[in-house]
Amino acid sequence: MIKVITFDLDDTLWSVWPVIAAAERRLHDWLELRYPRITAAHTPESLRLLCRDIAREQPGIAHDKTRLRLSALRQAAREHGYAEELAEPAFEVFYAARNEVTFYPDVLAVLEDLARDHTLGALSNGNADIHRCGLGELFRFHFHAGGVGREKPDRAMFEAALARTGVSPGEIAHVGDDPYHDVKGALDAGFRAVWVNRTNAAWTETFQPDAVIPDLTALRAAIETL
Repeated sequence: MIKVITFDLDDTLWSVWPVIAAAERRLHDWLELRYPRITAAHTPESLRLLCRDIAREQPGIAHDKTRLRLSALRQAAREHGYAEELAEPAFEVFYAARNEVTFYPDVLAVLEDLARDHTLGALSNGNADIHRCGLGELFRFHFHAGGVGREKPDRAMFEAALARTGVSPGEIAHVGDDPYHDVKGALDAGFRAVWVNRTNAAWTETFQPDAVIPDLTALRAAIETL
């Protein structure tokens, strides 16, 4: 019997890129009012590319989206003659918007239903905050790559969920949209894996999820078959 259900967040419970794009625009607008030399040299997209470049130069922090964004802001400040301390308030502007998510229509009612008889948690490679997103009352725990120090499919995040809940791996179902990060990671950790295929994509991997659903409305029925 499944006792615990863990969820990926970005692109499983909401579409992430519209959120990130809006957050980057808000950050750029904030910087333009206060630090115009940065925005004269950078678009929202080129500031994002700084994060990518830093991840390539410092692979040891590539899993930590918050640290990458702060590092990019500090670098932009240095390069354009501003104090690095601007990074923290600038990041907070970005992060507030990054947590203004629009849930897929099927999400909240299903989570509220499942929370009545399962322990729910989040396992995310991103840096969303479940409390700021509005999920704090439904999820009992949240582990993310920045805090754990590894990205899914590495076992670290799944092992953190096991330690937090005290159940056996076969009593946890992980639900996510990514075949590699979510499905493979869950299977390698001994979890049951539910693939959320909102785009009707073809499955091309050699491993197989335990269940495939088009959205969360089918999740309870899928969990009950595991």
